[in-house]
Amino acid sequence: MLPLERQQKIIDLLTIKKVLKITELTEELHVSIETLRRDLTLLTSKGKIEKFYGGVKLVESKFEESTLAERMGSRLEEKEKIAKTCCNYINEGDCIYIDSGSTTYQIAKYIKHMNKLTVITNSILVINELLNSNIELIIIGGKVRQYEQSVTAFEYLFNFNELNITKAFICASGITIEKGISDYSLEEAITRKKIIELSKEVYVAADSAKFEKDVTIGIAPLDKIDCIITDNGLKNELVKRYEAAGVRLIVSNE
Repeated sequence: MLPLERQQKIIDLLTIKKVLKITELTEELHVSIETLRRDLTLLTSKGKIEKFYGGVKLVESKFEESTLAERMGSRLEEKEKIAKTCCNYINEGDCIYIDSGSTTYQIAKYIKHMNKLTVITNSILVINELLNSNIELIIIGGKVRQYEQSVTAFEYLFNFNELNITKAFICASGITIEKGISDYSLEEAITRKKIIELSKEVYVAADSAKFEKDVTIGIAPLDKIDCIITDNGLKNELVKRYEAAGVRLIVSNE
C-alpha cells in the first residue's frame, strides 16, 4: 500500500470509529510503528488528525468541507454499493435528478446502458460520464462552482417549474433526526431545496459517516425525504432509532 493510500485508509477508519489506538492501526494496516508514526505526523501537520497518548482522533470542523477530489477517493467501496442500490429504484421512462457529489456521481456509472431515461443534473462529472450514452441529458443553468465541478442554479436562468422529476437522488454532508439533512454550501443547499420541492420521490444517497452530523446549512427535515440509502456501516441501534422516528432506511448489501 502506498503512503497516500495508507493515510487515506487512516482517515477512513477514523471517520467510522472516531478514535483509534496506535496498536489498532498497526494491526489494521500491517505496518511497523515507525511507518505509522511518519503517516500520523504528516496527517497531524495537515490538521487532519489529533494525536493523544496512545492513540489518534479525527479533527472535524462543521464549517469546512473536504474537497471533491478527497471525497471521490474516500469510502469508495461504500459509495459504489450505495449507487448500485439506488439503481434498483431507477426504471426506463423515468426522469431523474442526480445531484453533484461523490456518492451520487457513482450512480451515473451504472445507468449508462439504460434507454428511455432522462437525467437532469448540476454535476459536470455526471454529464461527462453520460455524454456518450443514449440517455437524454439536461444540465441546470447557473453559476459554475469549479471547486465542486457543479452548477448552482438561479431561477432567472433556469425555469425549475417546467421540470417533471420522477425521482431525485441527492447528497448530504450531515443527517440527524432532529435537524434533517444538511450541507456546507448555501448555494448547493438552495438548489437541493428546490429539487426536493419539485420531485415526486426523494432519495438521499449518503454513506454511514454522514449520520449524526449537523453541518452548516440545513436543507430539509427528514419528513420531506422518502428514503435514505446508506451502507452497512450504520450501527443497528442507530438504524432502529431512525426507523422508530419514521425514517425509511435502505442499507445496501450489494
